[in-house]
Amino acid sequence: MTRRLILAIAAICALQLSARGDDQLHHRPVYTLHVGDVIDLNYRLTPEFNQTVTIQPDGCVNLEEVGNVKVAGLTVEQAHNEIVKIASNQLNHPELSITLKQFEQPYVVVAGEVARPGKIEIHEDTTALQAVMLAGGFAQSAEETHVVLFRHINADTAEVRQLNLHNIKKDAQLERDIELEPGDMLLVTRNKLEHLSRFMKAANLGVYFNPFPVVP
Repeated sequence: MTRRLILAIAAICALQLSARGDDQLHHRPVYTLHVGDVIDLNYRLTPEFNQTVTIQPDGCVNLEEVGNVKVAGLTVEQAHNEIVKIASNQLNHPELSITLKQFEQPYVVVAGEVARPGKIEIHEDTTALQAVMLAGGFAQSAEETHVVLFRHINADTAEVRQLNLHNIKKDAQLERDIELEPGDMLLVTRNKLEHLSRFMKAANLGVYFNPFPVVP
């Protein structure tokens, strides 16, 4: 095998690995159901059980012949499988299709020392710095080196991360930024917050955040 052929094979392998890495980098997770989402349930053989239901604050839907089923946090496919499993106790081999009829657009919240604090709908991959810019940018009073990210782990607990978003312009500095997930909450502070634990109760987030209008 000649040196030129070896180099060509190595180049092809590198391109394939790079493409896989790009796919993984830009891959967005499958949508999971949330409280307030509306789903249509259609049974092919027993249409009398068809329903349009809204996911309740406890994460459940109340279904005829089935009762309460918790679907919040599941994908549509997972919710289908769970409902079919439970419905099979009452129905003979139910053939069910589920359609997501209405859903809440994923969003993050930016609060504190920015021009337009509020909820920001995200339609694509968005970093912490980009979210701040969508909220009008840092106010003059902002402490750019101390931005706090609150990320829900579950309904009861949020993880707390401290970010330094000051003067992120060069590629070498981009590692200080972070890609946001739906439901993340950013607090741009005026002064450094002391005594922040790595985790905190989700119910205590109201100390830092208030309801805001959605910023399209």
